[in-house]
Amino acid sequence: MLVIVAAVVLLHAQGQKQFGVYSVAFYNLENIFDTIHDEGKNDYEFLPNGTYHWNKMKYEHKLANMSKVLLDLGTDKLPGIGASIIGVSEVENSRVMDHLVAQPAMQERGFKYVHIEGPDKRGVDCALLYNPKFFTPRKSFLQPYVYEKPEDEGYTTRGFLTVQGTLAGDPLTVIVCHWPSRGAVSYYRELAGRQVRALVDSIQDADPEQRIIVMGDMNDDPDNASMAKYLRAKRKMKDVGKNDFFNPWWNVLRGNGQGTLTYQGAWNLFDQIVMSRNLLDPKGKKDYSHLTLINWHIFRRDYLIQQTGKYKGTPLRTTAGGVWLDGFSDHLPTVTYLVKEMK
Repeated sequence: MLVIVAAVVLLHAQGQKQFGVYSVAFYNLENIFDTIHDEGKNDYEFLPNGTYHWNKMKYEHKLANMSKVLLDLGTDKLPGIGASIIGVSEVENSRVMDHLVAQPAMQERGFKYVHIEGPDKRGVDCALLYNPKFFTPRKSFLQPYVYEKPEDEGYTTRGFLTVQGTLAGDPLTVIVCHWPSRGAVSYYRELAGRQVRALVDSIQDADPEQRIIVMGDMNDDPDNASMAKYLRAKRKMKDVGKNDFFNPWWNVLRGNGQGTLTYQGAWNLFDQIVMSRNLLDPKGKKDYSHLTLINWHIFRRDYLIQQTGKYKGTPLRTTAGGVWLDGFSDHLPTVTYLVKEMK
């Protein structure tokens, strides 16, 4: 039987083998903006004279609230240690990321980050937080989202942040996404799925041993075409082919009725983390000689949930209806766990 010894991030099996456990998570931070205008960006809502009356006090509360959640991710199974890798979205710039990792508890954990400024007109980007004790980045780039219709010429949106490195000695590529919103028709998210698929294919062609995780706010559910058809993220592990992905969130949503955000009283699950086949154990052999997915869940705490009023039971936002709630995000985070035998 495997049990966690959190202090050393190890699992012990009958005292004979040792296993490292690593948590990989994703969280949409919902508009973490500083109070300074970035030239060329439409960030005016988040200025002191903007519609949100965004000021130093609100910004500092937002940073503190976000760091609280980020530090809690992964602690269900790794108390005091938490996540090794956390993809995030809706981050304004590197200055915000500097302020976030400078939060006292974040500093104590030792988090660093990868962020590349993108072209999004509103100024929101993706970033990757990581604990350098466990993950070592080697290469990073921002793969652009390319519009293909002539009428979309001139439009720009968030690219696909790609970070390649090693986790527990295994080669790992993490692609962090924030696909076009539901304000656009599904074609634009399907286009994102096709483009990420092409990116993944090029990585796998260059290095078939590369383990790949695609995560992000997809603005689509697991069974929508962007994820199921174009990215090829399967509901069942046994159906995952050589170059497919496993999407554990499909059954969480459609089987268990759980989601990460609500719309008109119903749950959606846009915040997904999908795994390449070489991160899986589809036949249940429990051969953990390489990183292997063993568990996943939506991260839900009472402090993240509206406790009263019309929106009781939904994620507690920073601002709603023009009122500052000093909350967190309109999304809940998702968390996965990987295990590997330690030689």
